[in-house]
Amino acid sequence: MIAVQDLRVRFGAMEAVKGVSFAVPHGGAFGIVGESGSGKSTVLRALAGLNADWTGRMSVAGQALGPKRSRAFFRRVQMVFQDPYGSLHPRQTVDRALGEPLIVHGIGDADRRILRALAEVALPAASRFRYPHQLSGGQRQRVAIARALMAEPEVLLLDEPTSALDVSVQAEVLNLLADLQAARGLTYVMVSHNLPVVAHLCPMVGVMQGGLMVETLSAADLRAGRTAHPHTTALRALSTELEEA
Repeated sequence: MIAVQDLRVRFGAMEAVKGVSFAVPHGGAFGIVGESGSGKSTVLRALAGLNADWTGRMSVAGQALGPKRSRAFFRRVQMVFQDPYGSLHPRQTVDRALGEPLIVHGIGDADRRILRALAEVALPAASRFRYPHQLSGGQRQRVAIARALMAEPEVLLLDEPTSALDVSVQAEVLNLLADLQAARGLTYVMVSHNLPVVAHLCPMVGVMQGGLMVETLSAADLRAGRTAHPHTTALRALSTELEEA
């Protein structure tokens, strides 16, 4: 479903992404982990069409991607951002947030689709006419996920979708994403600095450092400590220490 080959992204003289390659099968999930500044979110933004200044080759469903994307691309590929409050307009109700993608893509039957989307993300119908500040962080992120699903995409790009949430709520949102993937056959690319979060959802993980993808391994190997690159080993050790603290 997704193929990225030799992706490079520059910001002036600085090369933020240095020849990254990976592939994700249809209905699969690929996680990208790394420290702040490693280039992981830059990869996601280039794939999403939010950064046009890149070189290399990228394709979705066999169709090569250029710097500018078609409306069909944005219906097929949607993104869920890190901050669920910042990504929702504070003066727009949930109904407006969910209805807007339907207007943009010319999709009808809004009432039924909005109610179905709320049910899919386990939000009550009464939340439809609330504003973001009237919802908890977890509820806001559920709205953001529902909004991404309104255009019936095949691919979701997840940029640290649980990092702004409490640990207990993180698990709820990750389980929701897993359920939605199974029900809809979605393909995920998920970026996070949190190894356990990525390993929970993604069978394959790419580890980034300094703009390079230094290692690609299975989540099972990551959990078992079967790492090849020193940076992956260090990240895993730090994650284990934080869990035990």
